[in-house]
Amino acid sequence: MPSRRSGRALAFTLALLAAPAGTFAADPAPVREAFVTNQTGDSLSIVDLAAGKAAAEIKVGGKPAGVAMAPDGRFAYLTSPESKELVVVDAGKRAIAARLQVGQGPLGIAVHPKGDRIYVADWYEHKLYAVDAATLKAAGSVEVGKSPSGVAVTADGTRILTADRDSNQVSIIDAASFTRTGSVAVGERPFGVTVDAEGRRAYTANVGSDDVSVIDLSAGKAVATVKVGHRPYAVALAGGRAFVTDQYGGTVTVFDLASLAVVKTIEVGEYPEGIETEPGGGAVYVACWEANTLERIDTATLAVTARIPVGDGPRAFGRFLRPPGAPSLPKD
Repeated sequence: MPSRRSGRALAFTLALLAAPAGTFAADPAPVREAFVTNQTGDSLSIVDLAAGKAAAEIKVGGKPAGVAMAPDGRFAYLTSPESKELVVVDAGKRAIAARLQVGQGPLGIAVHPKGDRIYVADWYEHKLYAVDAATLKAAGSVEVGKSPSGVAVTADGTRILTADRDSNQVSIIDAASFTRTGSVAVGERPFGVTVDAEGRRAYTANVGSDDVSVIDLSAGKAVATVKVGHRPYAVALAGGRAFVTDQYGGTVTVFDLASLAVVKTIEVGEYPEGIETEPGGGAVYVACWEANTLERIDTATLAVTARIPVGDGPRAFGRFLRPPGAPSLPKD
């Protein structure tokens, strides 16, 4: 796909090869904010979802890409690959609270459900790092496959998964001992990885083979493959369906989790990447890197119901929706 940025030198270009029907009020506890990393713009957009606009933009630096939210919504954790940093943002104050060096190419990121550990995948060192969320000190590392990208943690907090792009596999790590217990072969160049709420299945978006691998975590093997659009990046789950961002297609492919049949292909902004389901499952939000938008898809109608301008080159790779129980952002 032709790109208006095709001539730009991006700090992390390797990543380009590659957590309710009706109105917002339909959710009993609607998510209010999205924290969108803008890699080209070196910034973080904080989006007021109810108002449908960016409420603030924070300069970050280091070409931020990955994002994860603390379970209580107090902090957003970002990865900046170019500066080799984990950046901690105080969500309420809309300000950077801390920065620390992590590895040589931090990209994917996730937070343990207890909020005590931050997990960062290092693309160049082929490791998963653990950082103590209270002290922001290193809490260990474990070798995984080559070029780990996406990171996911099961809802019970027992297992961590990394999508190892250049090994065509997913590594499985025991969270308690922080040791790698196995791996699962998947499609070509897996990038994003998502685990269902029950911890039964995981889904990888395979950018090299234009498909999604379905992993049975109990069996420890891939049990199915679903063809999707061109260069799939990440997967979100909602209402018994998977929503897959197809970077080069400018689409989101939707397939049924039971039958694995494709239900619809939804046109969105150019170069969709990060995607996440809001609590309650009524909508998924998609960051479109070329369009500079965050877009809302209603999961009942499968229609785009909002397009919100954000910063330049939004990636939002990970969990970027602030939990609904978190305090509201201060008004300008």
